Amino acid sequence: MQTTKRWRVSARVLLVESVQVYWILLKIMVPALIIVKCLQMVGAVDALGDVFSPVMSLIGLPAVLGVVWATTLPTNILTGIVVFFQIAAHLPLTVEHVTILGTLMLIGHSLPIEGAVARKAGITWWATLAWRVGGALVLGALLHHLYSGLDIYQTPAQYLWTVEVPDTSLRGWALAQIQTLASIFVIIVVLICFLRALKAVGLERWIHLALMPLLRFLGISKNAANVTVIGVALGLSYGAGLLIRDLEQGVMSRRDAYLALSFLGLAHSLIEDTLLVMAISAELSGILWARLLFAILAIACLARVLRRREARAQIKHPR
Repeated sequence: MQTTKRWRVSARVLLVESVQVYWILLKIMVPALIIVKCLQMVGAVDALGDVFSPVMSLIGLPAVLGVVWATTLPTNILTGIVVFFQIAAHLPLTVEHVTILGTLMLIGHSLPIEGAVARKAGITWWATLAWRVGGALVLGALLHHLYSGLDIYQTPAQYLWTVEVPDTSLRGWALAQIQTLASIFVIIVVLICFLRALKAVGLERWIHLALMPLLRFLGISKNAANVTVIGVALGLSYGAGLLIRDLEQGVMSRRDAYLALSFLGLAHSLIEDTLLVMAISAELSGILWARLLFAILAIACLARVLRRREARAQIKHPR
């Protein structure tokens, strides 16, 4: 009897916590999804493609691929891949081309939604745009010079599969968003269960110990370890949803939140998103290893800049 009662209490607490995290994300994601759809309907995405076309040549890509990234930035990677296959059928592309494009898409996508989530945690829109769009272009340029300099990945791209064009009607779009939002709630429940299980069996402590050298190098405390792991594995929105909760409960500092979200902006959803982009024949050297290394080095530099700024502020305004 006592055991049954304990299980009911635990289930109720779990459900309340899951709903709280989900509600935080819903308030951010639903308006962002509607805004993105409106932008698509008025042709703003095509206009953005025209802006990015000249930039593509600077990183060794055909100008027309600017439309692919412009589509991915406000929407998601799968939508970008659909547009890519429509263009790629008439364009001779190399493995270098698709690897660089895939890297751009992995870093810069779903900005209205993920940027709104980051804003809730204290990162400004301008910082999100500069960090993710700028970071994607810098890494893209580095990969272009590396691959062309070493004369590697110059063979024609062989695509693993193609995707069907989704239903673009308002009804089809609405149904797709409802399915996505419903699946997010299920994932949040599973994540919170998983975190509680890790803590119950003592594995959480070992994960923290294993991550401490990397977190210390990045200037992030162990309080952000769980959300960083979740964000890296599954996606920025899931990690950020838990991060916002920890911020509101005082578990995590603003500095840790800023660094963790900045890291996740460059390297998140390393499993699912990476597998998606591999479908266009992108190489892991760019879309996974280079992206991860770039994120680690960039955040380590950012942490040191923040530390120096805090030290100067303390000297000017000692407590």
